[in-house]
Amino acid sequence: MADRATLEDLVRLQGERVRALKQQKASAEQIEEEVAKLLKLKAQLGPDEGKQKFVLKTPKETLTGKYGEDSKLIYDLKDQGGELLSLRYDLTVPFARYLAMNKLTNVKRYHIAKVYRRDNPAMTRGRYREFYQCDFDIAGQFDPMIPDAECLKIMCEILSSLQIGDFLVKVNDRRILDGTFAVCGVPDSKFRTICSSVDKLDKVSWEEVKSEMVGEKGLAPEVADRIGDYVQQHGGVSLVEQLLQDPKLSQNKQALEGLGDLKLLFEYLTLFGIADKISFDLSLARGLDYYTGVIFEAVLLQPPAQAGEEPLGVGSVAAGGRYDGLVGMFDPKGRKVPCVGLSIGVERIFSIVEQRLEALKEKVRTTETQVLVASAQKKLLEERLKLISELWDAGIKAELLYKKNPKLLNQLQYCEEAGIPLVAIIGEQELKDGVIKLRSVASREEVDVRREDLVEEIRRKTSQPLCIC
Repeated sequence: MADRATLEDLVRLQGERVRALKQQKASAEQIEEEVAKLLKLKAQLGPDEGKQKFVLKTPKETLTGKYGEDSKLIYDLKDQGGELLSLRYDLTVPFARYLAMNKLTNVKRYHIAKVYRRDNPAMTRGRYREFYQCDFDIAGQFDPMIPDAECLKIMCEILSSLQIGDFLVKVNDRRILDGTFAVCGVPDSKFRTICSSVDKLDKVSWEEVKSEMVGEKGLAPEVADRIGDYVQQHGGVSLVEQLLQDPKLSQNKQALEGLGDLKLLFEYLTLFGIADKISFDLSLARGLDYYTGVIFEAVLLQPPAQAGEEPLGVGSVAAGGRYDGLVGMFDPKGRKVPCVGLSIGVERIFSIVEQRLEALKEKVRTTETQVLVASAQKKLLEERLKLISELWDAGIKAELLYKKNPKLLNQLQYCEEAGIPLVAIIGEQELKDGVIKLRSVASREEVDVRREDLVEEIRRKTSQPLCIC
């Protein structure tokens, strides 16, 4: 048998041959044949004594076991070498993998990118198979609940700034859930699947959830009833204090730790001025398996149909929680990095904004352009170019039509279609008088502005934030 060094060289050369064939787009049969030879050489090589190799990749082996029953929504792929790969399901698992690969233990970051779900799309509800998420995460060892409170503050700040309507942030803790299941008599092996059932309470009735637990998941009816007594409760810090005195839950170590942290969290949320936006909801479960502590989810509320009725939820737009064990799953030595983060559903919010604007018969603005430089007569392209250059140099977001002699009506129509709020119109008379005619597209009001004052006037007129509520 060849010595180890020789075998390692053969493995390396065979690996290069396989990669070259893939780049050349050789036939699948030829690639499979060479891959088989590579695997045979690796088998002869055997394990590397005294060393533990841990290669971080992005295959399904990386994603499974972290999303619970939602794993069925992962897009599985298979490359020509037979390796299982997947499209990313969220931005949290790739973030944890990145921390482990780079041995990072203290990071605060945000990330906007696409994720993929093998799901049934529902366009009207902002549910797609390919969509954008915006994540914010804090990784590091800190005192309890301070980063968690900041994440909730950021979530409330974002949703308030978007002006998409009233919202409520539901908060719970996976330790409280697990403790509740334990004291109610749920077998350990059924914790995650029962958790998934409880998570449906925001969409279906308790009777339907109980039926699923008993009929489909084999839970004893009396156990399901005990769970129902807990998970149908919601409130504020007073509910936390009430459960701290609960004769059953107070005897469970996990539940007691979770309740203690939630009480501390509410203290910080009060200091941040957002406690009125937060509801302690024992039905919130967040089906993802990687959560270890506090979990939260923001839902939009629609006004009641009649006075005195409770507001109705119109869907989740943001969610997150604490996942202290996820980074350690990717670290070869199992080193843990505590993490907490939130995710904003970008497309979900876009869908809601579009529906609101459509109901108000307003157009969606698709550009940041503040002003279109237009001309009222022919042969004024040079003057338009001079003016737009002045505006660009002053930091004004301006456009012009790429025509020598565009009609004024066409220029105004372009502004209406694109949602550009202002038009700076140059005409022969305006040039003689040293002014620019500034027109508001919405109101059609026009004012003559001295050229040297134009930048300041545009800034003043576009300084008001666009209301999308």
